[in-house]
Amino acid sequence: MKDIQDLSLLTQPSRRQLLLGGAGASALLALSACSVTGGKSNSGSTGSGTGTVHALFMQQAGYSTTDVGTMLKDFKAANPNITVVPTFVTYEALHDKIVTAAAAGTYDVVLIDVIWPAEFASKNIVADVTSRYPGDWQTTMLGGAFGTAQYNSKQYGVPWGMDTKLFYANSKMLSQAGASTSGLDTWDGVLTAAQAIKSKGIVKYPLVWSWSQAEAIMCDYTQLLGAFGGSFLDSSGKLAINTGGGVQALEWMRKTVTDGLTNPASTTFLEADVEKTLNNGQAAMGLNWTYYLGSSNDAKNSKVVGQITPMQTPAGPSGKRPGVNGAMALSISRGSKNQDAAWKLIEFISSQDQLNKYAGDALPIWKSSYNDSGVLAKAPKMLPVAAKQLNDLILRPQVANYNAISQLIQTELQNALLGKKSAQAALDDAVKSASSLMNG
Repeated sequence: MKDIQDLSLLTQPSRRQLLLGGAGASALLALSACSVTGGKSNSGSTGSGTGTVHALFMQQAGYSTTDVGTMLKDFKAANPNITVVPTFVTYEALHDKIVTAAAAGTYDVVLIDVIWPAEFASKNIVADVTSRYPGDWQTTMLGGAFGTAQYNSKQYGVPWGMDTKLFYANSKMLSQAGASTSGLDTWDGVLTAAQAIKSKGIVKYPLVWSWSQAEAIMCDYTQLLGAFGGSFLDSSGKLAINTGGGVQALEWMRKTVTDGLTNPASTTFLEADVEKTLNNGQAAMGLNWTYYLGSSNDAKNSKVVGQITPMQTPAGPSGKRPGVNGAMALSISRGSKNQDAAWKLIEFISSQDQLNKYAGDALPIWKSSYNDSGVLAKAPKMLPVAAKQLNDLILRPQVANYNAISQLIQTELQNALLGKKSAQAALDDAVKSASSLMNG
């Protein structure tokens, strides 16, 4: 893994591509809100702070197994009284592995996805580590990162392996249409540029999206929901996407299709399809994860080498421009009998010194990392943009039965995009269907 500008991490299928494509999508979406819990309501023993720590990691994307191995060697050198035994599984196996091992306390440290804290916290699978957070972390950690493992104002882990969707634009196509990236700070500006590109006949459909009925569409909708000033949940924790910005965002999405600016095949596309369409020069603009810049500059797979500019997501009418939080987090298993040693491991491998070393493989969580010339040199085109976006991230709804709720929303978003229902009717139906599941 070399350079995030070339983003060699990101020229491989990312965690998101693997989870959203083919069998990965069905594996993720089949995960139900399992009834297995972490056992007793009391937290596991804090332990002696020494001994053996069993840790469960993911073997694909982000920090590689080689990276983790080196981190653990460094940790051992600094903590000779702690031995870490790592286990690596695919993303698709991670959730169920954590759930099934919870009661026995098999693992002390587990890597969790950003959509799982509500489920795992409510079922006593992971420990509340709020009191372990140093007082300065809320100011020294990127704002979007800080909320990654947060549920009900408590922390259930430490972010590790940040990612978000950025907005990518083909500067050559923009120039041919008499437009530029400077006009893309707002979604209105994006539509103006897209219309100019279409009118000039540069490309038939300037915009491309990952709007297949999968977690992909949830990620794109999340960013637009935030930009239009909406929220998933109201102050009482009820689903509220059928009001205000939630409806406006979906109406905007549908209008880009009916206006002929969005490729209609977007309703069947995942992120890999967006990547391919942009790389083939068949679209000018789109959202994708941070891996995409590297892919666009890989001459083996791209016809647009050097033409793609990464940007912070454009602002909506609200003036907001959040990115979707696509991070992972390191958590302590509730059943761990050695929680103090587990925390020492988490603190060490999420430290700024450690994450700066591997900034070419995953984005650091610490604000000042993005002012470090040595770190920036690894990815001069990506890291400054990422720093802005990672400071302003929006979470998908933090609900215990997220997978079921997500599938309901996906279905209704598709109904609206395909013209089967109005945006208002589709989201009303989503809220109605989800209401019985919200506390399930």
